[in-house]
Amino acid sequence: MAEAREQERINEFEELYCSMLTSFLTTLYHVFLPISLPVVAGALLRYYKGLATKPLSAVSLYIMSPALIFDTLLHAEITTSDVAVTAVFCVANVVVLWLLCSLLGKLLKLSQPEQAGLALTTLFTNSVNYGLPLVLLAFGQLGLDKASVYVIIQIIIVNTFGVFVAARSHFSAAKAFQSVFTLPSIYAAVCAVLLRMSGTVLPEALDTGVSMLSAAYAPLALVILGAQMMGVKEGKETALVTPAGFWSGMAMRMIIGPLTAWGLLVLLPVDRTLFAVLLILSSMPAAVNAVILAEQYDAAPKLVSRCILWTTLSSFILLPVLIGVMG
Repeated sequence: MAEAREQERINEFEELYCSMLTSFLTTLYHVFLPISLPVVAGALLRYYKGLATKPLSAVSLYIMSPALIFDTLLHAEITTSDVAVTAVFCVANVVVLWLLCSLLGKLLKLSQPEQAGLALTTLFTNSVNYGLPLVLLAFGQLGLDKASVYVIIQIIIVNTFGVFVAARSHFSAAKAFQSVFTLPSIYAAVCAVLLRMSGTVLPEALDTGVSMLSAAYAPLALVILGAQMMGVKEGKETALVTPAGFWSGMAMRMIIGPLTAWGLLVLLPVDRTLFAVLLILSSMPAAVNAVILAEQYDAAPKLVSRCILWTTLSSFILLPVLIGVMG
């Protein structure tokens, strides 16, 4: 009897191992390979053509991002329950992580730009161009529908509170707050909500144009990421990244971030699928648009881009494991 139970435990372990390995390899092929193409293209352009990323960052921040927010808010199928729970989670998660970042930055005596870079790295995950395809693969259409709510809310937070965090590295709190309202993203969100509440339908040609701009956001952001990653290796610029700033960013995004999300989700009334989706999205590597904000406001962009690179590489191991556990 004891031998039979031991063999049963061995068989269960082998099945779990095979399942996690299959999930890992499938994720690499169906998600990471397509995502890698624009990243590699951006890196090659930076290396061979000296691609300047700041103008591209401005295009992404002032054109593509507002189009994405407007298009997503206008067409997403969302429920009141999902919006309420996800909104509470997103706000609570950002507040807790921001407080932890502020405390850690002061303890490590990081410079003001590095503190802003640490916050950008920690608070915002790569949930759009990385998270959505991963969630679709792991949890199907139901998971993707729930993920869209998180993505919409995070996009709004990034383009409001994210800008405030980035701008504070060089400006006063008042000026940083004012800078939020210089971006079209906040107005795009308001317009989309008003149109949706009123039941107004955009003319087909206009809707198609906005959708085209929206679709261009992800590849452009990934090209910028690739170029920034290549820039990390340049000697003088690399010296601006301190070990304390880098390792604190890695720890906050890949360890403290997932643990904080798990703790908050346990306290909220969420179903199993929403729990898994929100945990996975909150455990993603640092967001591509974090480096766009860092570049635009000089909030330690080299620190942010290096953390994006290494949190992305680390996620190749962490995320398949999480998906296997949550599945």
